[in-house]
Amino acid sequence: MKLTVLGIYGGYPYAGSASSSYLLQSEDGFNLLLDAGSGSLLALEHYLDPFELDAVLLSHYHHDHASDIGVLQYYYQLHPGEKRQSVLPIYGHNQDFISFANLSMDGITKGYPYFDYQPLDLGPFEISFLRTQHPVPAYAMRITEKTTGKVFVFTADTAYFEDLVDFSRDADLLLTDTNFAKDKTGRKWHMTSEESAQLAQKAGAKSLLLSHLPQTIDHQQILAEAKEVFSHAEIAKVGLIQKI
Repeated sequence: MKLTVLGIYGGYPYAGSASSSYLLQSEDGFNLLLDAGSGSLLALEHYLDPFELDAVLLSHYHHDHASDIGVLQYYYQLHPGEKRQSVLPIYGHNQDFISFANLSMDGITKGYPYFDYQPLDLGPFEISFLRTQHPVPAYAMRITEKTTGKVFVFTADTAYFEDLVDFSRDADLLLTDTNFAKDKTGRKWHMTSEESAQLAQKAGAKSLLLSHLPQTIDHQQILAEAKEVFSHAEIAKVGLIQKI
């Protein structure tokens, strides 16, 4: 597998970077767009023709993860060219009925639900889901490439909780929501640098990628704090490619 970072920020795009979005590609060339935050369509075009997508997978429907679904649908409706998928499948949970319904655009895209009680068989991937601790329904994803057995875990938006440890067990790459420095106190709906690193350490992950980053805290500070706990950590940057 190969992961390309398209957007790194939580909340809103900033300084030329999109909010949360990633391109996951299998060994045999399956192209999966993972979240579609604000600015992600423009970012995607630097690395892949959007018509080459095989599917889109959304962790939840907050705008910083899903706002570009609408313009992606318009792209598929209006832009000339041959599509790999004549109707693009978009996978999301169905606990927000209006947002789930909006994944479907007649003859353009089709929404499909996933569930945390059964794995999703999607092309070369088997994907399991864990509901996270967030103000709206959101799901972490454990993606296994069938041919290689490699495992990629994306926490999506979440506060730290112990169930994440088993869910992330032995991941080859763990991608975490790291929106705070370690000194953050009070109620949190995202993890700190230290909590992300502790999760990687407890789960026995091989490597850690910190993303969903803050706009107003130095990212090198976030990385340094994580590395105090887990040395195989890296900070997400637009265009960063991680082989899994």
